[in-house]
Amino acid sequence: MTPEAPPTTPTQAVEIVRSRYAQPKLPDGTPAELKVHEFDIGYLVFAVFPPRTDAAGRPQPSPPGGAKIVVSKETGETVTVPNYPTEKAIALYRKNVERNA
Repeated sequence: MTPEAPPTTPTQAVEIVRSRYAQPKLPDGTPAELKVHEFDIGYLVFAVFPPRTDAAGRPQPSPPGGAKIVVSKETGETVTVPNYPTEKAIALYRKNVERNA
């Protein structure tokens, strides 16, 4: 997506994500919390959902799919990456950045 201005704080990265993507919602319709993991070349932004349970209160696995969003510190560009664990998502972003450089 076309950048506005590069973020200099995690809060700015979240605002960029909110302005460009639909805000994920919890089952009750309230907005999901967005967390940020800052790393040297970007910010990994992702929604946090409460654990799922069945009618008896037993934990259930999360549904597959979803994505995380990286906001470049250099350009403000946003890139979606699969909903992988944090370090794996960052490694995939780095690989794509290096391939496109």
